[in-house]
Amino acid sequence: MKPAQPILVLGGFLISDQAYAPLVACLERLSGQPVVLIPVSKLDWLLTLAPFGWARLLDRVAAAAAELAARSASGRITLVGHSSGGILLRLFLAEAPFEGRSYGGRALANTLVMLGSPHTALKATAMRARVARQLPGAFFAGAESDPVRYVAVAGAIELEEAAGQASATARRLAPTAYRNSSGNSQDRGDGLVPLSSALLAGAEAVVLEGVAHGGAFGPVWYGTPAVVERWWKAVRAA
Repeated sequence: MKPAQPILVLGGFLISDQAYAPLVACLERLSGQPVVLIPVSKLDWLLTLAPFGWARLLDRVAAAAAELAARSASGRITLVGHSSGGILLRLFLAEAPFEGRSYGGRALANTLVMLGSPHTALKATAMRARVARQLPGAFFAGAESDPVRYVAVAGAIELEEAAGQASATARRLAPTAYRNSSGNSQDRGDGLVPLSSALLAGAEAVVLEGVAHGGAFGPVWYGTPAVVERWWKAVRAA
C-alpha cells in the first residue's frame, strides 16, 4: 500500500475559504494527513482575469506544495482543485515558463483531483483556453518520469424543482452555462459545468449523481462531507 501523503486544496472562483472548511475537516479525518487550503480572496480571484493574477495564486500553491512535500512520507502530495482551481493546478504541474516562472509541480505532486472543473468550453475564458491548448487532457498521465494521476469528478443534478437537487440559481443559470460550454442547453451537469466539460480526456472519471457545483447551486455539493467521502473513496480505491 502506498504511504499516505498530505493534501493541498485550491478552491473555485469567488468562493470563500469558509465554504471549504467542512471539506478540509473531512479530508483530514479520512486521510489522517495534513490538509492545507490555499487562502484566496475575492480580489485575488478577480485578478485572475489576467495572467499575472494566475501567477500570484500559483506562487502560493508552489510555496505550500514544497512545504507539504518536505513533510510527506512519499515525498509527494495530492492536489485537489475545485472548479477553476482544478484548471490552475493543471498549469502548476507544467515546467514550461508562465509569466516568467517555471513551476514544475509534478515533481512534488503525483495525484490531481479535479472537482467540477470546466476543462473545455465553446466560450472558454482566455486563460482556460490557454491551458487546454498547451496542456490538453491528462497531459502528464503517461509521462516517463514523474507521471501524474488525474481524477476528474463531475456532479450531475436534476434541474426540476420537484427533484430537490437544484437551487433556483442553478435552474436559472444551467441551460445558458451548459450551452456556452457544449452547445447543448439540455446537457447534464452540476448546475454550472456539464459532464462533457468536467470529465477531462484521459483522466479517471467519477460521476456523482445528485451533486451540485457549489452550495449556491444545490443543497449537496462537492464539499458536503458525505460527498467528500464518496469521491475520496474513489481516489483511494486505486
